[in-house]
Amino acid sequence: MKVKANIFSTLQYNLSGFTNTFLTPSKDPLKNSSGLLKMMSKNMSLRFIVLMFFVPYMYVFASHESAYPSLYGVDNDLCGIDLIPLRREVYDSGKIYDITHRITSEIVSGISDDGVGDEYLKLHSSMKNGSDYNFSIINLPAHAGTHVDAPGHMFENYYQAGFDIDSLDLEVLNGPALLVDVPRNKNITAEVMKSLNIPKGVKRVLFRTLNTDRRLMWKKQFDTSYVGFMEEGAQWLKDNTDIKLVGTDYLSVAAYDDLISAHLVFLKSREIILVEGLKLEGVEAGVYDVHCLPLRLFGAEGSPIRCILIK
Repeated sequence: MKVKANIFSTLQYNLSGFTNTFLTPSKDPLKNSSGLLKMMSKNMSLRFIVLMFFVPYMYVFASHESAYPSLYGVDNDLCGIDLIPLRREVYDSGKIYDITHRITSEIVSGISDDGVGDEYLKLHSSMKNGSDYNFSIINLPAHAGTHVDAPGHMFENYYQAGFDIDSLDLEVLNGPALLVDVPRNKNITAEVMKSLNIPKGVKRVLFRTLNTDRRLMWKKQFDTSYVGFMEEGAQWLKDNTDIKLVGTDYLSVAAYDDLISAHLVFLKSREIILVEGLKLEGVEAGVYDVHCLPLRLFGAEGSPIRCILIK
């Protein structure tokens, strides 16, 4: 980077100048400070002198490139201030959007009215209790929060054959994507799919529905009135588009009345990947790069997933 090059050039210049000025012998120590430095060098190595110049530049690099830069949160524990992590939804001045719901004890799971519960993350070893380290155990439903479905989720023969999360195609889960707004108060039928006018060639589409407006993913109790795909809508998408990744904003891609039948349409071909429970609030409709990475769970039919959009 030019900034780094300029800084290192300046540093090199300063050090060379320092050496020429102060470390060059002189007959008269009063005309320059080499005499003083020679006296000081008896107790102070050149390495320490170099560090005196280099430390400020190290601070510049650390504050801009470290994994936890100073702007990440209050990072001044030396002054007695508690460390406070800054949790963000948008990064790089609006270029990166985290569209994954944060997993908490109250995240909707579909199998309990109380979310995933307090035991989803438990400290097995705790420094507070005398251990040398903290070590947690995760106990989480595979289809809770933002997650991905594998073909084995709805087809027993696929499950037995090993079509699991580990078999999903990362090329489908990552690449250009279209975020569209579905007409509100409507499930996604064939008619709705036609009205969206999704161009041929588009392979990844994220469907934002009334679920986002109602903030259903923020409620720990499963709500059967959510908006999703009807079987006919799923069939129309499969027959008339090139879409291989379908993303929706609630726990199930399929409307409650067609919960099984719409899933079967999507997953039967093993060509379409379903990402469910996306957080699409506050993101403009349009074209992005989507990046979705599930846990590499061998034998699992579902997995929590981290998804981001890059403008």
